[in-house]
Amino acid sequence: MTLVAGVDSSTQSCKVVIVEAISGRVVRSGSAPHPPGSEVDPSAWWEALCAAVAAAGGLDDVAAVSIAGQQHGMVCLDADGQVIRPALLWNDTRSADAAVELIRDLGGGDTTQGSTRWADAVGSVPVASFTITKLRWLAQHEPEHAARIAAIALPHDWLTWRLCGGHSVATLVTDRSDASGTGYFDAASSAYRRDLLALALARDVAGVEGIVLPRVAGTHEQVGTGDDRRGWGHVAVGPGCGDNAGAALGLGLRAGQGCLSVGTSGVVSTVSTVSTADPSGSVTGFADATGRFLPLACTLNGSRVLDVVGSLLGVDHEELSALALAAPPGAGGLTLVPYLEGERTPNLPTATGTLLGLTLASTTRGNLARAAVEGMLGLLSGCLDAVRDQGIPIERVSLVGGAARSAALRELAPGILDIPVDIPEPGEWVAVGAARQAAWVLCGGAEPPAWAVAVGDSGRALRRIGGPARSVAVEQYRRAASDVHRVLQSGPP
Repeated sequence: MTLVAGVDSSTQSCKVVIVEAISGRVVRSGSAPHPPGSEVDPSAWWEALCAAVAAAGGLDDVAAVSIAGQQHGMVCLDADGQVIRPALLWNDTRSADAAVELIRDLGGGDTTQGSTRWADAVGSVPVASFTITKLRWLAQHEPEHAARIAAIALPHDWLTWRLCGGHSVATLVTDRSDASGTGYFDAASSAYRRDLLALALARDVAGVEGIVLPRVAGTHEQVGTGDDRRGWGHVAVGPGCGDNAGAALGLGLRAGQGCLSVGTSGVVSTVSTVSTADPSGSVTGFADATGRFLPLACTLNGSRVLDVVGSLLGVDHEELSALALAAPPGAGGLTLVPYLEGERTPNLPTATGTLLGLTLASTTRGNLARAAVEGMLGLLSGCLDAVRDQGIPIERVSLVGGAARSAALRELAPGILDIPVDIPEPGEWVAVGAARQAAWVLCGGAEPPAWAVAVGDSGRALRRIGGPARSVAVEQYRRAASDVHRVLQSGPP
């Protein structure tokens, strides 16, 4: 029996699954936490990876491994391969002003023209999440650190490099999916845009030619072997991928099928054979892990919306679901616009959450619980609409991520989103996707190995709670969000 390993180095933890290469059956797993915050020393990821591997029973009997990781994180290395400063993660919004500046700069002072030029150049418009905006922030606020940059990596790139021994920075590798989230890689042409990197670092192009950017490996290329000093020299190492591409690969997404992933963030994505270029910035033109594309819309606010409201009410997730499902559609007029950590879709990085419709009658525990679930789904419905507006069909979605355990989310999603929702068996789908890539490294071929994904169709729930119930919740949320946007655009009185 040939075994492969897949790693999901996410915002909050590292998960490792050991999987049968032929069937895709998970035989054992392990995990370890990451420190909180949006700025992390990458050494914490490596320590968590080693701990998670040990908890999963080690790699002695494993033939290949691939690492999927949180996208966009900025890992700057000096010429000796040392980390220059703690990594800024995707959810760090301090570079929001830098994103606006980069759009304006490429547009010659015109933000509308700049957004179009960015979308045409790399398929995406910069937002605070992207690596390129963090590099602009670094150049402005920590020029002494920017001056030392010899190589720039993403979290999964850096971990793959360490897994292979962490030798010269010249050996750094990545894949199209993760590179496509930097802001200086064009997925359509599979090429870095050093002119855009130079723009971010306020240098001329010649001034960034010496910076090492990870080589973009093939979809199932063996990029090295594990570090022999740890006894991992027998393990073939795959190129890895971004976390969203890993989930798509694990779920075996096909055209017309979307992934609705609700973890720290909320993500709507799908696989496409054509690239997208959305000048509004709502949809990012990422690549997937199979040579195709992964149009994606992402929110900063995901499961923690439920976490914070549950904490406020003093209940766990099961009790929060019970309260929400017992409350009426529309939560008695109570609406939560859940921009609790700013927002990416819509692009409002400095916004805060808003609770509207408070009356003596509406302010109940049940209504607040329902408003949290409906508000989060209302936010995600905007992502679904944004992807479809790019001409990319999504006919059904698979609901995954930590929040998929919420009974209220599972019950209300089909009706509010107005789409059939598949509920895969609970699993670490990002890590499974990385393992599937590792199996592909071993077997070769034009496509990754076919692994079955067990799901239960929730179409029955769609029929039960669609219609008027949906219109109440969705229209109420859209009106509330529109009111919030109008206030934000008008500025302080």
